[in-house]
Amino acid sequence: MSLIVSHLHKKYGEKTVVDDLSFSMEKPGVYALLGTNGAGKTTSIRMMLGMLAKDGGDVLWDGKPLSTENVNVGYLAEERGLYPKYSLMDQLTYFASLRGVAASEARDRIRYWAKKLDAEEYLYADAAAAAAEQDAAKGVRQENSRRRKAAAFKPKLADQLSKGNQQKIQFMIALISDPELIILDEPLSGLDPVNTDLFKGIIRDEIEKGKYLIMSSHQMATVEEFCTDITILDRSRSVLQGNLNEIKKSYGRVNLHLKTERDARPFIEVAGARLLTEKENEYQIKVEGETQANRLLASLIQAEVPVVTFDLREPSLHEIFVEKVGDHHA
Repeated sequence: MSLIVSHLHKKYGEKTVVDDLSFSMEKPGVYALLGTNGAGKTTSIRMMLGMLAKDGGDVLWDGKPLSTENVNVGYLAEERGLYPKYSLMDQLTYFASLRGVAASEARDRIRYWAKKLDAEEYLYADAAAAAAEQDAAKGVRQENSRRRKAAAFKPKLADQLSKGNQQKIQFMIALISDPELIILDEPLSGLDPVNTDLFKGIIRDEIEKGKYLIMSSHQMATVEEFCTDITILDRSRSVLQGNLNEIKKSYGRVNLHLKTERDARPFIEVAGARLLTEKENEYQIKVEGETQANRLLASLIQAEVPVVTFDLREPSLHEIFVEKVGDHHA
């Protein structure tokens, strides 16, 4: 299987919002589409899925035009949007049927994902009642526990859930058909640390299953954690593209994290390195390369300045992203 996006183009009137976007996935993994707000990421995704008409270009899956009618695709949209006044179970069942999942199989998959995403109490009476009992055991006020238990047997509506828990339901909808291609637009936006880790664990599971994932996110650390190849968009055009490890290697090891037990600023200045930040004898430094960094280290050792941390590394994706698009938006 392979995904090939070739020369995608989209205009609204005289404004070009996606300008000649091309990339490919030749094997399972995670591909990242990155960019500032309005760079064209979501528009590109919608064209790939056929939700928005292309002005030019092709999207091929295994050599044939990609269509949600012949390719099993799971999509978590950036704009969260459950039907607020319909029960969660009805919505999950409905979306499963749209993807061709039989009713009996859908019930099993909903139960599976509800457990994985810790959302059983919003879908099942027994789980809601058990949660009420746990509240009582933890000392939650008795009337609150009784109220929760009394409500446990009523179908939950989307607008009764927090935004984070609604996101869990939409993630279930994206995964319920066991898709081979999964597109996640800002999947971790607005999640607390516990649910962020929960979502990350599921993404790792899908990667291990050999799925193809496309992720759009502003969280650069998360992209580095999962993605092997990236495209950075700025003002509708690709400004950087390729394998993330190779891109970082091309910059060299130019970022130095230094921590000492005495003031090291004079030594940094003599070495000709650029001091970026400083806090209590801990420094973030930009160097020209390993030779300059080693010269700084040698001068510290010779002066008997105790060195606690000396970490020379490649730039982070965050730093690369800011370099590529920051000047345009300063």
